[in-house]
Amino acid sequence: MSGDLPTPADDPVMAEEGRRLFAGEAEFFWAASTLEGLPPMKGVEVAFAGRSNVGKSSLVNALTGRKTLARTSHTPGRTQQLNFFDIGGRFTLVDMPGYGYAAVSKQKVASWTDLVNDYLRGRASLARVFLLIDARHGLKPNDIEVLDALDKAAVSYQLLLTKADELKPAEVEKRLAETRKALARRPAAYPEIVMTSSRTGDGVAQVRTAVARLLAERGA
Repeated sequence: MSGDLPTPADDPVMAEEGRRLFAGEAEFFWAASTLEGLPPMKGVEVAFAGRSNVGKSSLVNALTGRKTLARTSHTPGRTQQLNFFDIGGRFTLVDMPGYGYAAVSKQKVASWTDLVNDYLRGRASLARVFLLIDARHGLKPNDIEVLDALDKAAVSYQLLLTKADELKPAEVEKRLAETRKALARRPAAYPEIVMTSSRTGDGVAQVRTAVARLLAERGA
């Protein structure tokens, strides 16, 4: 379901590296709500971002094979800071605060936006942002704002469409086509779009492989 580029079945060596990468220890080690509170930069960081209630915490938990690594909640907007996890000593996974939740005050939204923008602009260790989009709805205006910010910051990003199990096959292809078109002229967008489902496990291996390939490219 990953689209045009090779899937893990086409690259078994990197697929196995991705599986092993996420099979080891995974530990929370830092939380930051201000730029000054960020941990020292070290190694490679890979961040996960998305709208509130897009299923970000569920996907992070599925990637690591843990039910409670990232906090899930039926109350959108609960992740209000940058949370840092050490993944087997190989890289840092950053769970970014969700955006687009209307019940949060404008002041809080502005604070989160400033933190995220500062993080994106000034984090040399950040190798890629995986941006989660609800496959049922596609790109929304505030998703587009995040794409603009990522392009402006020249941070590589890759789109993961979540909750793909709730779409029919024809709807999947339509959503992929729409999303590819939206990314066509965006300079920082990685071309492969991955359809995922935390419930069925679809796309999880592809995302693990993408991270493993990224680390290999960085010599990490």
